[in-house]
Amino acid sequence: MYDPAGNATHRADDDVVFEEAEPPGHLAAVVHRFVSLRTGSRLALDYRFHALPDACTYVIFDLRDPRVCGVTRLRASSHELDLGRDFHFANVRFLPGTWTGTAAHGVIDRPYEGDLPLLEYGRRLQGLHFAAQQAVLIELVEWLEDNGLVRPNRTTRRIFEQIDDIRTVADMTHVAGLSSRQLQRTMQRSVGLAPHDFLKIIRLQQTLRTSDHSSYADQSHFIRSFRAATGYTPGQFSRAFDV
Repeated sequence: MYDPAGNATHRADDDVVFEEAEPPGHLAAVVHRFVSLRTGSRLALDYRFHALPDACTYVIFDLRDPRVCGVTRLRASSHELDLGRDFHFANVRFLPGTWTGTAAHGVIDRPYEGDLPLLEYGRRLQGLHFAAQQAVLIELVEWLEDNGLVRPNRTTRRIFEQIDDIRTVADMTHVAGLSSRQLQRTMQRSVGLAPHDFLKIIRLQQTLRTSDHSSYADQSHFIRSFRAATGYTPGQFSRAFDV
């Protein structure tokens, strides 16, 4: 199954707590992980967070400022963020293609002004430890399901079930049981990416998880693709960040 690495953290900072948990069984078809990222104490230097390319949609809450929350989705390239010296974020990472509502590209950095009840849930998350946060986030996901904003995606599920056998967009088309035109429309609508960009993300995530470069034509191809997605060569990235 698709298991995105999700983030990379600056090696110089060790007083940052990253926690993640799998969803309960009844939400496993739409949620990949519940995540918390926070400082244990005020840091001496600003903290760099590298949001790696993935195809997931995120609902993110800034627990230092409950007005700041939102729904975001990355493109096929990464974002390097300066989170400052004191922060606490909680988020739900939805599986690719399961979010049916509107999602902004990039990250949240301003008060939420949308129609979803995110401000209410953000206030409820204040002051909770990670286990208690999950209970609130589960309620949120259930509300989103009930209102048709998230639902299982049959096409991406088929792709993920055979992800180890997919090397080309043609392989993806065959596994999904769709024509190339149908796959293009389906992926663009539900994931926000063209099939070839989606495949690039899958390849990158597989190498970050396993160091298996077999999906690339050669080492130089891998290095070029990695630099295009992250802004770093693999060597530079591994020296600067923990995944």
